[in-house]
Amino acid sequence: MNKKTVKDIDLNGKRVIMRVDFNVPLDNEGNITDDTRIRAALPTIEYVLSKNTKLILMSHLGRPKGQVKEELRMTPVGKRLSELLGKE
Repeated sequence: MNKKTVKDIDLNGKRVIMRVDFNVPLDNEGNITDDTRIRAALPTIEYVLSKNTKLILMSHLGRPKGQVKEELRMTPVGKRLSELLGKE
């Protein structure tokens, strides 16, 4: 039995939920200090987007233990991802 990859699935025009590891380190001001994990997901994200999809990304930052913590919002990750993709 062969393992399926995203390229084995007909994605054209579909909604896709993708779990990504964007748990990146932040400095005291909330700036990303290492975007390696974001860059690692780019090829798959770009491939899925090229198939005319509506892509929903799921991730987390830190360990908020069920609480909303402003310092762990995904805003800096979204901004960096937008820069890397060249899209808003």
